[in-house]
Amino acid sequence: METTKQTNALQGGEWLIKESNPFDTFIPEDFNEEQTMVMDMCSQFLDTEILPAIDRIDKMEPGLMPSLLEKAGEQGLLSTSFPEQYGGLGKDFVTSSIVNEGLGGGYSFSVAVAAHTGIGSLPILYFGTEEQKQKYIPKLATGEWKGAYGLTEPNSGSDALGAKTTAKLSEDGKYYILNGQKCWITNGGFADVYTVFAKIDGDKFTGFIIERGFEGFTQGPEEHKMGIKGSSTVQLYFQDCKVPVENVLGEIGKGHLIAFNILNIGRLKLCAAALGGSKRAATTSIQYAKTREQFKLPIAKFGAIRHKMAEMAIRMWVCESALYRTAKWIDNKEHELLASGKGFAESLLGAAEEYAIECSMLKVYGSEVLDFVVDEGVQIHGGNGFSDEYLISKAYRDSRINRIYEGTNEINRLLTVDMMLKRAMKGKLDLMSPAMAVQKELMSIPDFGSEDESAFAKERKYIANFKKAILMVAGAAVQKLMMQLDKEQEVLMNIADMAIEAYNAESALLRVMKLADSKGEAAVSLQADIMRTYLYDAADRINKAGKDCLNSFADGDELRMMHIGLKRFTKLEPFNSKDARRRISDRLVSDDGYHL
Repeated sequence: METTKQTNALQGGEWLIKESNPFDTFIPEDFNEEQTMVMDMCSQFLDTEILPAIDRIDKMEPGLMPSLLEKAGEQGLLSTSFPEQYGGLGKDFVTSSIVNEGLGGGYSFSVAVAAHTGIGSLPILYFGTEEQKQKYIPKLATGEWKGAYGLTEPNSGSDALGAKTTAKLSEDGKYYILNGQKCWITNGGFADVYTVFAKIDGDKFTGFIIERGFEGFTQGPEEHKMGIKGSSTVQLYFQDCKVPVENVLGEIGKGHLIAFNILNIGRLKLCAAALGGSKRAATTSIQYAKTREQFKLPIAKFGAIRHKMAEMAIRMWVCESALYRTAKWIDNKEHELLASGKGFAESLLGAAEEYAIECSMLKVYGSEVLDFVVDEGVQIHGGNGFSDEYLISKAYRDSRINRIYEGTNEINRLLTVDMMLKRAMKGKLDLMSPAMAVQKELMSIPDFGSEDESAFAKERKYIANFKKAILMVAGAAVQKLMMQLDKEQEVLMNIADMAIEAYNAESALLRVMKLADSKGEAAVSLQADIMRTYLYDAADRINKAGKDCLNSFADGDELRMMHIGLKRFTKLEPFNSKDARRRISDRLVSDDGYHL
């Protein structure tokens, strides 16, 4: 494998075929003073404004959610990523990701604020004309106006381009007349501005900016949902709705560029919010385990509970490592594109598209970490976890939606591999040469050359081998299934799971290596425990996904040979993960929550 000196020179997906340099990898410990203050400010906002009102929010007290969004706007929490010329703070992508994480533990409020600052505002910011931006963005930045986004329809969810809402130019040429409906619209009940998609002349998928009060535009009643009960979710109805032609957003027929580009950013931000929610839920559960006694002992002292608490911490810490590594790549790429003369919108959208593979992986992992944490949190609470009196039950219900919106986790797994292969076919990502090198290695006698004695050499070799396992399995799948591969969704999802595990494992290792270099290995022994436990388990998960994949299309000697290769590439030395988890849980208990 090649070694790259500069992380920001890595293209999207290239981590699979190149070794990343820890010293060029951004980690949460690199947050500057301002970024740390922003995180604290978000946490304080939740503690003072949101959590005391959480029951009122869930009961949908009229006017409450809009007023809370306005309060967040007053503190600058809505305008982090908006340029200063439109009333924003003009902060970098990492800082805006920090805001998403910091507000992620706010239950339904987190959903409202993420929808407003993301899909509710960014389409206009990135694709609007100068007049549209001047009209809408300053008011969205302060929260005076609230934003929403209408893409999904009753019969088109994942197949967004299958939308049936139509737009027809009026005879006088001044309006587009919209007919149709949209469903599951977050903030829909109180928003002032909506980005909505419709087809002009039956086929030109196009974005429109629609204001509350436009003739022929109405909203349905609030949906009754399993979770995020305080989040406004309604249907939108368009019955000969008159939209001025100057409210067309972007180019006619190019609405898909808006919809899909905004999703790349939204997926990473959803991971950030899910991580914020995970940390709060974990802390709640750790504090409960310290005070709940059974058999005259706090349950935090029992091995079964310690295992759960440690596993929460491991997954969150690894998720955080992968999240900010990627956020910084996007930030670097954006600055690179700006320096080359590209405009503000083109630069950020281009940067997010470059790392769309990683954004999809983060969306999957972040949402599944949150689901794991709240599920185990309920278990730690026992019967009390099933009671509405305890916040963990709310966290459990609220979590479930995250695996569905911003593209289901199934769609994002399929996209992860699809985007990788498309880039390879376009010559943008050379997967073929390393895949061929792995095949050649399988045919040769293993090299038992001199052992590398440098710090974390073993772990670096594990990661390199995980990547070889992916290249071997994916390469065999492409060769064997050829044009049928896109129909073999189970195979694609197996490969995606292998990729997610390898990316996470590498991100965790790079973070530990960078920390060890600045603080010394002894100072990061706990972080090393987290990383090594994750690697140890990831090896088995990669092995299982690889076997399931190979067993579905290979047989005979070829299958036996690849099983041997897979075993070789996922073989780790014995590791006492029980003791490592105990050390991690001891730290969580002494810290009175997750503060790693």
